[in-house]
Amino acid sequence: MEIRPGIEMASLSDVGCQRENNEDLTSYWEPQSDDEFQRKGRLAVVADGMGGYEGGQEASRLAVETIEDVYGHEPANDPRGALLKAFRAAHERIREYAESHPEFHGMGTTCTALALNDLHLYFAHIGDSRLYLVRGNAILRLTRDHSYVGRLVESGVLRSEEAERHPQRHILTAALGAGTDVAADAPTSPVTLENGDILVLCTDGLWSLVQESEILAIVTSHDASSGCAELVKLARQRTGPDNITVQILRISFNGASGH
Repeated sequence: MEIRPGIEMASLSDVGCQRENNEDLTSYWEPQSDDEFQRKGRLAVVADGMGGYEGGQEASRLAVETIEDVYGHEPANDPRGALLKAFRAAHERIREYAESHPEFHGMGTTCTALALNDLHLYFAHIGDSRLYLVRGNAILRLTRDHSYVGRLVESGVLRSEEAERHPQRHILTAALGAGTDVAADAPTSPVTLENGDILVLCTDGLWSLVQESEILAIVTSHDASSGCAELVKLARQRTGPDNITVQILRISFNGASGH
């Protein structure tokens, strides 16, 4: 798929050093027609499946396919509403799949999806994959981890540095396909981006091994493609026990307004 001007995008997903299968999935989508593109913009998704390697792979695939499909068919005047509707549909599809395939009981997936329309960033999020915004020399995490350890950090019981080494850090409190309701986060107002901003989507296979300061240094000193490669390489050098997935989107309007 050809990517329209206005961003530089690259993604990379790696099985890691200790897994046999990759349960992560990342995707990027634009409408085919320019008219639709003006209204809907771009969609990027990252998902980290769980529930045995086949169940995890199916869950992340169902999530990404459903979110692209629902977002693509929704009216274009409410990106946040379209993302939340897509998350609900993905949640139901994964639950239905697990019901008809009892061997995949417990399957589910994290999911972080962003819609980018000109310089307006909308996103929806569930689980512990992450979305970062890099601007200048600063990195800001836009998502919060829906995990047992994330709750301990938010309540002040643990420091964030301790959380990254905590033995229970992989226990999620919310995921697509888990529970009856979808407890997704989706800010009511879009984030206004600036030319040169960098968005980083990644799974815990990356952020649990690579510090935010390292992500910042790598994405600001490399183009998107080599930045993805460097980040995955660093996670693999640190044993890479999990699948490792990253997508980088750099806003690059080259001084021109619009797309």
